[in-house]
Amino acid sequence: MSANDSYDFVIIGSGPAGQQAAIEARKAGKSCLIVEKDRRLGGACVHKGTIPSKTLRETTVVMNRFQERNAAVCKIELADNIRIQSLLASLDRVIAGHVEYMSARLERLGVEFTRGKAAFVSSHELEIRDPRGAKRTVRGEFIVVATGSKPRRPPGMEIDHERIYDSDSILSMTYLPESLIVLGGGVIASEYASIFSALGVQVTMVDRAPRPLFFLDPDLTDAFLDAFQRTGGTYIGEDTTTLVEWNGFDAVVVETEGGHSLAAEKLLVALGRVPNLEGLNAEAVGIQLTSRGHVQVDAHCQTNQARVYACGDVIGPPALASSSMEQGRRAVLHALGRELSITPEMIPVGIYSVPELSSVGLSETAAREQYGDVLVGRADFGELARAQIAGHTEGLLKVVADAEGERILGISILGEGATELIHVGQIAMITGASMQTFRENIFNFPTLTEAYRIAAMDIELQRRERDAASGAKAA
Repeated sequence: MSANDSYDFVIIGSGPAGQQAAIEARKAGKSCLIVEKDRRLGGACVHKGTIPSKTLRETTVVMNRFQERNAAVCKIELADNIRIQSLLASLDRVIAGHVEYMSARLERLGVEFTRGKAAFVSSHELEIRDPRGAKRTVRGEFIVVATGSKPRRPPGMEIDHERIYDSDSILSMTYLPESLIVLGGGVIASEYASIFSALGVQVTMVDRAPRPLFFLDPDLTDAFLDAFQRTGGTYIGEDTTTLVEWNGFDAVVVETEGGHSLAAEKLLVALGRVPNLEGLNAEAVGIQLTSRGHVQVDAHCQTNQARVYACGDVIGPPALASSSMEQGRRAVLHALGRELSITPEMIPVGIYSVPELSSVGLSETAAREQYGDVLVGRADFGELARAQIAGHTEGLLKVVADAEGERILGISILGEGATELIHVGQIAMITGASMQTFRENIFNFPTLTEAYRIAAMDIELQRRERDAASGAKAA
């Protein structure tokens, strides 16, 4: 094996996790090779998932907001049989721009890139087969598995990508359907269900959970469900399907255990994703998997093989781009024996539904379970002049603080701009800022960020009322 075939880090996969791992390795002055089986950098996140779905969402939100703000002047109506691609007119430009930027950044940092399929030969060696079948063996002092995931195919469901779609193929529909059934209540299901509903499609969600996005703060999920239903959406919870099939004529039909009989023009199966491990030969070198087939790792993203790490979708939930990036960073820093500056609890969750949802830290429920007495401050977007001006008053910023009303334990936001607003609270938590920071400082006016000050004042008012009541009782 030549020196050119030996690296400090070999990273399998070029999605968010793999890219961030490579960046951290090169920042530390270590040699690094990325192996990508696809001809394009970025993985499913860029080409099939995150970027395409968010591009469709942006078109939908901008179009609806224009209509809401100018209803007295003009009216927008989508043409019959509108093509999906017409709503994604900017997608190619967006993807090309992102890929060009990331490629240039990795090249500038000195990250090597090769196209091919990787398979373990040993815990520190990989065989790479390029598209023409030529083989090459490389050695990595450390190997990072960041191969991503693909949509789960439940048994008994024939996903034909023509009438019954998965999350990788849903945007390949030629025309916007009149009706859509979405199986699932997680992030992908909720994003697509709310986007299509906002486009005027009659959407029905079916999931075993009592409400969508069940892992989030109930105030957020309840508000999301209310918004979804106001656009005409229907959510059927605590139910599972017993039959999913094309009727051979004009509809996909669904039967459920709860006795529901549904029919729609199209159906989206969004019942989770499974890791991309085919051909990797991971089991042969002793890499352990979880009961659900994900690569098993510890808190540092290290597998049971000391020099092999795994990060991103391949290790399971939360399987978000932001968490994947942090895992890639975490893996490389641990391999190099360096300390981490940010705990996993400080990584925000961002869900690009309509409306947006985002959170960082503990939910109110989790905070009460862990700390008992807490104070919760709320700010409705309807109280914000900027939200009134922009016409998106549907929103809530919720801050959970300790019993003294000073230490920030968690933040949850629903509303347009939620995934941007969350970073103000995230940085406050990382730096140890107290609620006093928000109470005693002035924000630009008018801005959505004022919501933090309103929530902080809400907490302060509750604390004073509680202390006054305690003093009166003692007297």
